Amino acid sequence: MQEYSALSVLVIDPNQHMRSGLHNMLTQLGITRIEHGVSAGTAIRHLEKKSFDLILCEYDLGSEQGQDGQQLLEDLRHHKLILPSAIFIMLTTEGVYSKVVSAAELTPTDYILKPFTVDVLAQRIARAVDRRTALLPVHQMIEQGRMREAILASEVSAAANPRYATECGRLRAEAHMVLGEMEQAEAIYRDILEVRPLGWAQLGLARCQAQQGQLPEALETLQRLVDENPKFMAAYDLMANTQLALGQPAEARAALEAAVSISPHMVRRLRHLGQVALQTGDLEAAEKTLKQVVARSKYSEFRDPEDHVNLVRTLVEKGDASGAANVLRDLERSARPGPATDACKAFSAALVQGLNGKDEAARAELAHAVRAVGEARNLSSGLKMGLAQSCLQQGMDEQGMELLDALAGDPSSGVSEADLNAVYERAGRAELAHNEGDSVERYLDGLVRQAAACSGQGDQRGAIQVLQVAVRRRPDNAGLMSALASAILRLMHDSGWEAALGEQCAALLVRMRKADPQHPMLSALSSQYVTLRGKQ
Repeated sequence: MQEYSALSVLVIDPNQHMRSGLHNMLTQLGITRIEHGVSAGTAIRHLEKKSFDLILCEYDLGSEQGQDGQQLLEDLRHHKLILPSAIFIMLTTEGVYSKVVSAAELTPTDYILKPFTVDVLAQRIARAVDRRTALLPVHQMIEQGRMREAILASEVSAAANPRYATECGRLRAEAHMVLGEMEQAEAIYRDILEVRPLGWAQLGLARCQAQQGQLPEALETLQRLVDENPKFMAAYDLMANTQLALGQPAEARAALEAAVSISPHMVRRLRHLGQVALQTGDLEAAEKTLKQVVARSKYSEFRDPEDHVNLVRTLVEKGDASGAANVLRDLERSARPGPATDACKAFSAALVQGLNGKDEAARAELAHAVRAVGEARNLSSGLKMGLAQSCLQQGMDEQGMELLDALAGDPSSGVSEADLNAVYERAGRAELAHNEGDSVERYLDGLVRQAAACSGQGDQRGAIQVLQVAVRRRPDNAGLMSALASAILRLMHDSGWEAALGEQCAALLVRMRKADPQHPMLSALSSQYVTLRGKQ
């Protein structure tokens, strides 16, 4: 078994006898680089320090906050503590396997049903290593952000390894989605579903539909999925987001409540439910749920200081100054130090001071929070909008508008103009919304000028990158699409055809035709594209 000697392995099992048994089996296979985790928390601490080639995880992890092996896997993927190419094998009983295998979006590499022999373990490890070897080039390109090359590599891998063709299709669809090519991804998911009704493919299809603005169709796809797989948790999450986008907060809350009733220990879902309850004005439900979130997260490796802020906001809206102050004190005691925590403390303190009628102290805390937000990473757009709203309510217009302007100019924020307008409305400052709209347009005009400057200096690739940001911010703006397509064609005219840019240009021309069939540049750009395409 010398071929396995280089593998590093993490065994996760709360039972010492099982850990010892697995350790002995692994050593019989020539594997000696073995470490143990007795719980989800200790496993996470191991993985924060180093990576492992193989993770063997018991599904039933005991009573630690009720988390099981599937939820641990979802946390590890969500927080990027393991690479997509890592081998994660779940150890479980036949009864549990039958319940979870069709319901999980993020599936392990394999399941091994207990009890099992060393020969079975060897066979499964061999199969997993073979799969990883076949897919590793695709995973590496995705990890490096080389999506176009990953798509080609997945096609090559599928041809060379037909048994992994479905997995290659999944990776190819995900790469298309990263590139914003939803129609191509949708076609792949539909091809997979014609062969086999896989839950993750149905979910992928729904995501493509939602990204293309086909929200009712996405909702219909998700409803079929949960009807067929009632325990497919990720479907409920996307369903709730889709219903919120459709202006159906009550339905979104019902979807999340259904998911929580099935899987009550996933903190991210509880957090989402609490946020929706707060948005819909059900303060009792919000308080109950957010208290659970804070309690469950208190000793978690992934605790988030924003949970305390949300609970403080709920209690402040209820007028419970004492309860809000207690939550603030708990935040000060339990949160890890850093700019994000400083921002959350200051924002919470401002809310408490404002409830107590101490507006001057509230404004000082808000100013502190705004400064900390500028230094922090990974704070949510929701927190920033809430902070901006408080600034506007306290007459700190410059700080509030600055926060909203930054969100408007960040393509990754997920914040729409309607979201920004809603902040102004809630703050009672609707008259400022027009100025915000103007600032977005000024931001986009600035990008266009920046792209023109890059082009004038001979940096055509720089111009393309700047215009790509603008198009992401205004995906339906035919003028911006025209400018980007023109920049791409100019570069390829001077430097030669590039497949990735050629595909992007073709997609832009299709979108332009849909957005404005009479656009004055459409015919000329299409002719240039055809001419260059024919010369490659």
